[in-house]
Amino acid sequence: MPVSKPAAPFQPPSSEGKCDIPEWEIPPATQLDHDFAELHTLDLSLLDSDDPKVVDDLVQMVKTAIKEDGFLYVKNYGVSIEQLHRQFAIAQYNHRNISEEEQERLLWHPETGVYSGYKRPYGWKREKQALDGIKHFNFYKPEFDEIDRIPECIHPFFDEITAFCNYMSKSVNRRLLTILSRVLELDDEFIWRTAQSKQGPTGEGYFRHALFQPLASETKELSKGLRMHGHCDFGMLTLLFSVPVSSLQIWGADERWRYVKYEPGALVVNLGETLEILSGGHFKATRHRVFEPPEDQRAFERLSLVIFQSSIGDLMMQPAMESPLIQREGFVNYQGCFKEYKRFRDAGMPVPSNRQWREGQIKDGREVTDVVNNQVGKDRVEINGKLFSKREFFGMTVLLPV
Repeated sequence: MPVSKPAAPFQPPSSEGKCDIPEWEIPPATQLDHDFAELHTLDLSLLDSDDPKVVDDLVQMVKTAIKEDGFLYVKNYGVSIEQLHRQFAIAQYNHRNISEEEQERLLWHPETGVYSGYKRPYGWKREKQALDGIKHFNFYKPEFDEIDRIPECIHPFFDEITAFCNYMSKSVNRRLLTILSRVLELDDEFIWRTAQSKQGPTGEGYFRHALFQPLASETKELSKGLRMHGHCDFGMLTLLFSVPVSSLQIWGADERWRYVKYEPGALVVNLGETLEILSGGHFKATRHRVFEPPEDQRAFERLSLVIFQSSIGDLMMQPAMESPLIQREGFVNYQGCFKEYKRFRDAGMPVPSNRQWREGQIKDGREVTDVVNNQVGKDRVEINGKLFSKREFFGMTVLLPV
């Protein structure tokens, strides 16, 4: 039997009566040969199958995928490619029409522990840093609650943005968490019920309109082509949408960075550190970065939509010991955040709450253009000939490939 009644497709609000906006100007995919990452593809509609074997095969495939690399493509999740491109058109309109006055009025303040608001293309602090060419607008619950906290140019389309985020969070995300609960051999609603934040359209997480401008020569000289440091997301699931400009890279088991290939209309899902800890290390938080695209794409802007799902902030980070999988197989103690978490718990030391963990990382954002600290002996270490960034949060050491 299916886990529940078949999931309804996305039904966005009508665009009738609203001002016309240009369609998303879709850049061409790279024509160059690359050793792209080989990701598993999850057909989410199969979760509604009446055949138990089909559903079980789906769960087993996800179990394999998240142990290997923590990334997977998702198709047939309920949003048509036309509906998705409408969201990209709104994001494009936002970045092209937000006024200079609103860029200042809505300027973000990451030092408070949230990315809420507008990021100008000058680093990961409120104060202007070196040019990095990355713009954002980030929607948290306060932005969804108060329309004056978003740019005026997208006020007419805010019902569409809200409906899209609600569907992605409460339908698509919830179905994905059902599969992960089954991997842990728990009831279908376990992770949704016990860990997922449900406040507003993105819970305690956020929706991001991101725009990567072509890499400027002055930035490339400082960053060596790196757009965002190698990192793991700190939350639950990250839902991003495949785009033609190949800049997203994942760190493979063979310790190599590979681009993620464009799959039109596909959702690209990666697992965050909260899920790694909740699973006792059985789920692998995805190590990824953003890098300069292939040569034939370097003149194009990269527009990106991302929904960062979050856990309940007041919860302490801990494994789901109710899981028969954890009880039977124990913990998986590879070099990830769970290894440090377990070291703290075994020593009887306090661990941070989910909110403390995510806010600590946001407050301590580092720049790819910081040539002083981006070197061995400062924020980087060399291990077996590979460069890693080394950070500490609440006494926990986080090592991530550069």
